[in-house]
Amino acid sequence: MYRFLLSRQWVILTLFALVLIPVMIELGFWQFHRHEHRVAQNTLIADNLKAKPVPVTDLTSPGHTVPRADYWRQVEATGTYDTAHEVVVRRRTNSDEQVGFHVLTPLVLGDGRAVLVNRGWIPFAEDQRSFPDIPAAPKGEVTVTGRLKADETTGTSGIKELSDLPDRQIMLINSERQARSLGRTVLGGYIEQTAPAAPGDSPQQIPEPDSGSIGAHMAYAVQWWLFTAGVPVGWVILVRRELRDRAATAARSTPERETAAA
Repeated sequence: MYRFLLSRQWVILTLFALVLIPVMIELGFWQFHRHEHRVAQNTLIADNLKAKPVPVTDLTSPGHTVPRADYWRQVEATGTYDTAHEVVVRRRTNSDEQVGFHVLTPLVLGDGRAVLVNRGWIPFAEDQRSFPDIPAAPKGEVTVTGRLKADETTGTSGIKELSDLPDRQIMLINSERQARSLGRTVLGGYIEQTAPAAPGDSPQQIPEPDSGSIGAHMAYAVQWWLFTAGVPVGWVILVRRELRDRAATAARSTPERETAAA
């Protein structure tokens, strides 16, 4: 009765189903792990944003790689802006998805070391290769509060470093690279400024990272697992249908043989 399962067509179909099941199970777990990662990241963001600001020197130092546990930690730093070494970061968007620059200004601390401060977003100039008009940084000693961020690399940000950039324009915020151009010691990572607010909201402050959305990864995981369960069910349905079709064909052929024999 089930000898048809040994036919070439059914062997291929069965092997395909056996391969499909573990693949879809793995895809479900991949989406589940992405869901777990997103939940953990949301928790980290929310906790770090609520934490009381601490001196930036408590969390980073020259050459220090900011660990993920300290991303978005509230920090503060007191010093004077070194506008002579101010640069802009290309191809950055604001909350309305407009492309422009981020303004990166070194803040020189009391001990002579510096920390990079991302003061916020400004639009492109008419000519994208021209240095834009930047709202002046406050003069004299200032205290800046913001979110601690890690140095950017192509691997972590997905942003490609470009050569032959216009003067004082960069693609990635990286403390080691900026230290070479500043000629002074720079703390690892940088501060994404949140206070004080700039007059006239220019540069525009960078919005807080999203800590509420978890995406549809869990729904996709369940979907893949339901598809997995559907494979053997579908295979059984096809087998039963094949049995019914063969039985019906056999039933029709019996009277024809009897008539021919008579």
